[in-house]
Formats: sequence, structure tokens, C-alpha cells
Amino acid sequence: MNKAVDISTKKLISLAPNNWAKWVTGIPDIVTGEILNTEFQWISRQSDVVIPAESPQYGKFLILNELQLRYTSEMPRRMRAYAALAEEKYKLQTYPVLINILKISNSEISTSFASNFIGLRAIQDYRVINLWEVDVNIAFETPLPSLLPFVPILKGGENESTIREALRMLRADEQLNQLETVLAFFATFVLESTLVQEIMRWDMTVLRESPWYQEILREGLAQGQAEGEARGEARGEARGEVRGIISSIETSLEAKFGSDSLELMSQISQISDLGQLKEILRRIVVANTIQELRNVL
Repeated sequence: MNKAVDISTKKLISLAPNNWAKWVTGIPDIVTGEILNTEFQWISRQSDVVIPAESPQYGKFLILNELQLRYTSEMPRRMRAYAALAEEKYKLQTYPVLINILKISNSEISTSFASNFIGLRAIQDYRVINLWEVDVNIAFETPLPSLLPFVPILKGGENESTIREALRMLRADEQLNQLETVLAFFATFVLESTLVQEIMRWDMTVLRESPWYQEILREGLAQGQAEGEARGEARGEARGEVRGIISSIETSLEAKFGSDSLELMSQISQISDLGQLKEILRRIVVANTIQELRNVL
């Protein structure tokens, strides 16, 4: 089970692109084509997935899918840029969709970008789908195999029997069984790690290979590096990286254990050793209880 596999967003959506497109657009008679290359020549970052689509009512257009582990205030601007770049490259109208995976707070999530500079306006609307608001039955009944790895964090998907059913469906299909590590990762947000280990029948250290787990680490590092660069000095960069990891620890704690777990931040924020902070972030993924984290601290 511990092997290199393709569990990217493109892989997830390509499992059933037609059903995915019907779900995100609400258009029942939509037909999709082959997923497009999303590497735009003007920017280095790739948008997640662009799907060409067609329907009798709207003709040919693009569905731009952006899966975000956590919503940030930068997303409206990013969605505006992706939509414009996709339309410029492919000369088609674009339907942008932002899918937020983990709920971090009750802060409002914007569904549009709007600016007014010297009397010139820029506006970009996009659809927002928050996975924690999506009924888990959609994954099983549509069917929508792309959502099966996210079952634990879907609405009503946090119980053991539902997660076991998702696992059974993943293991029954050769195309889907490689997604087990993604399911296990999100299962640790709602079940004790020992129970997840029992259900999955493999060592929980496998989770460290999960791209979603690695994304949490990268977010902390990237935020810290950005803060450090803004200060322009080597010592400032080190302090900024520490702050970035601490911020990622805070959001990871709240996502997995709820707001009560933030009581630990008063102690964690006093730690300046980067290696120790990274280890705390790793432990959050596999911890069963807050008490385990207290013991680590």
C-alpha cells in the first residue's frame, strides 16, 4: 500500500468527469471532453483542473475546478486570474468553481472578486462548494467516486460505518484502491487514529506519504518563507518561517479537534525551534486525542 501513486486532483476528477461536471454546474445534460493542460504560459502555478464541456443550452465552455485544502483571502483574486487566463488561452467562456475541503472558521467565504481602481471595475463571480456542507449520500448515489476519499469530512460522513463503506468501494475498484490513503487521512479528522489503523489494516505512518498531509506542511513553510522574505533579512526569514509553521499548526488543530484545542496555542507559540514545531505538526495528523498532543508538548 505504501507506494508512489497518482492521487492528484486531476486523477480524482478524471474518475467520472461527466458526473463531476453535472454536480459542480447543476446542468443535467452536460457532456465533457478530455481534461486540458492547465499550465498557463503567463504564470508558473497550475490551476487544478480545466474540463471542456458542452450542453444544448450553453454550447461549448470550460469548467475550471480549483480544489483548496483551506480557503484563504487570496482565493477571489486567484479565481479571477485563472478564469481570465483560461478564457484567453482556449477562447471559450469559463465556469469557475472553488471547492473548499476543510472548514477552518466561520468566516465568510467570498463567491466573487470585485475591485474598483481609478473608476475602472473588475468583477469575477465563481461558484463555491464547501465539502463540509455536501451530503455524503451524493458520493454513493450519483455515483461520484471523486468524492469517496472525502467521505469523512462530508456532511453525515463522520461515522465509522459510512467510512467503512467508502473504503469497501475504493478497494473493490482497481482504479480507486490507490485513493485509500486520502480516505485514511481525512478519516483521522473524525475518528481516533487507532480505529483508522484498524479499519485500513496498515501502519499509520503511511499517512506521512499522503499529498494532503504534505500540503499542510508546505503551507506552513510557504507562509513562513513569505513572511521572512518580507522582512528582508536572514534572521527575519527564520522568524517568519517559525511563525508560518505556528499558523499552520493552529489551523490544523482547529480543523481536526475543534476550537477547544486552540488552548494549546499559548504553549506552542512560545516554541522557536523549527524542527520541534514541524514534529508537532506531524503529530497532529496521527494523534487520537488532545491529551496525546499535550504529552508531546
